[in-house]
Parts: sequence; C-alpha cells; structure tokens
Amino acid sequence: MVDQNDKILMVKNLTKYFPVGGLLSNHTLHALEDISFSIGKGEVVALVGESGSGKSTAARLVARLMPPTHGEIFYKGHDVLKTERRGASLKYRSQVQMIFQDPFSSLNSVHTIEHILSRPIEIHKKLRGKATKEKVVELLESVGLNPGADFIYKYPHELSGGQRQRVAIARALAVDPEIILADEPISMLDVSIRMGVMNLMENLKEERGIGYLYITHDIANARYISDKIMVLYAGMVMETAESEELIRNPSHPYTQLLFSAAPNPHGGQDRHTVAARGEVLSRIDPRPGCPFAPRCPRVMSVCQYEMPEIVTLNDNHNIRCHLYGAEHK
Repeated sequence: MVDQNDKILMVKNLTKYFPVGGLLSNHTLHALEDISFSIGKGEVVALVGESGSGKSTAARLVARLMPPTHGEIFYKGHDVLKTERRGASLKYRSQVQMIFQDPFSSLNSVHTIEHILSRPIEIHKKLRGKATKEKVVELLESVGLNPGADFIYKYPHELSGGQRQRVAIARALAVDPEIILADEPISMLDVSIRMGVMNLMENLKEERGIGYLYITHDIANARYISDKIMVLYAGMVMETAESEELIRNPSHPYTQLLFSAAPNPHGGQDRHTVAARGEVLSRIDPRPGCPFAPRCPRVMSVCQYEMPEIVTLNDNHNIRCHLYGAEHK
C-alpha cells in the first residue's frame, strides 16, 4: 500500500472542453469533467472506460501535450501549470513520460532505434558520443531486447509489434522518469505477447519504483496490474476504489457492466451481470443529469435531471450514483 503522504503526482479537478462547430458556433464538447487522482512511488492507478470516455485526453493533459480548460497538476507539491517555464517544463517532462497506444506510429519510421533512443538522452541528460550509445544498449537490454547491440541499427518496421512497444518503453525510461502514462500500451499487440509487456511494466515498477497511470478499456487488465482503479464514463469518474475492493464490490451499474463484459477468471457467469442498453449521450452541450442514465438498468427519475454527487461507501471507495444517498456521505 502506498503512503498517502508520499504522492509524486497529484491532479485536481482536471477539465477539458473543446469548441465545436466553427468560429460562429458556441457549442462545446465536454471531454473531461473535474477528475482528480494521485500517484505515488511504485503505484499503479488504472483509468478504465469505453472508447470516447476521455481516458486519452486525461493522459495528454497530464503529459502537457495540451492545456486544460481548468484544474491543477502538482508534481512533488509544485503547481506545474502555474510555475512551468521552459526549463521547468523539460524537467517535468523528463519525470513524467508517456507510452502511446500504437508503437508503430509513435516511433519515427525514418530513424534507427539508436537515434530514437539517443534523442531524449541528449536533450535531457546531455550525454554525447560513446556514453549515449552505451546507454541505448543498456536501455534495450533492460526491456528484454537482447543483445541490445543487435537492435540499435534497425528501423521500427524491421521489428515485431511487441519489440516496437518495448522500444517505446525504453524511450520512456531513457530519462529516468518517476511516472509513466501508459495509454492502452498493449491493445495494439497480439494476445500472445501482451502478458510479456505487462510483466515487463510490473518488473520496472518493482525494480525502479516507477508509478503508472495505466489507461485501458479492459477492466481485466486493470485488475491484473493496478493498485487502484478509476472508472471513467463520458468524461466523469463514476467509481474509484482500491483494486481488490472494486473487484470484490463493484457498486456503480456502469462498473458492473464493465465486469460483465470481462472474462471471469474463475469460470461461470459474473455475479454482477448487467445487460447493455441504450446509447452514449453526446457530450456536446450535455443535458443535466447523470450521463449514464439512458443506459442504466436501475435508473430513477432523479437521474434524468440531477447530477449525482460523489459519495464515500467506505475507506477509499467513492461512487457517483443516486442509488447511494446521504447516509453514505
């Protein structure tokens, strides 16, 4: 269990809106709404939800690839959004690295693996020449590409999907980060090699104390690798709990729906079976009420016009749902 006072990254009320419809339109896409979380040394926080729920937007905001509409990002107590200058930005980006979903498109196809891994080392570490090459070989071998010297002159298209993703992980490790934002890191890989990549990430967590924001649509993956799970729907956090607690007691109807879709490792039917229904509401100028209401099998009239507040079921188990009233607050 990670000490709550030992948090490296803290995100508070992170929100992102996108204008849509052109210059003469005042419509707004609500991509992400007030999400908050923290990650400590060696902690894995999984962000789980369907495609379009805002998971990748959250990662890109934390990685500083786009500015938030509002919210705060703290790295070791420092407000990144307020104090960030060119130099501070490079320091933050060296400590908070990202692994993208598609290892082929995230690696420049016209450069060798040596060049791809050398660039972050030179920019952030200021190594040159032989020292850089030795570091590249060391990185390749640390992610299971042995011998590393056999890979440095290859191009991305000469590697398998699993090898490319290991190179992407090596690139993230090149600047000795404390946090890695892993955006669906195994979804583009063959099933046969997914476990190898997940085990590699788990080993790096244990050996180097790296914390992860692990983004996935597959709650079974989150169950395997994470310490805490956050369930995201239509840009909002619906339920958050320690992984074991959420697996034992998924309480939001949407979380139960996700578990229904995941294979049961013990065989048989999941005890929280929920049938999918309805369609995801548009997040352009969203209406009042719970966004899951049109699909919820336990919907009530209040769900149609009032957004539920987040309530606490027990220690570190929070839920946004009208089924859980004032007695849980």
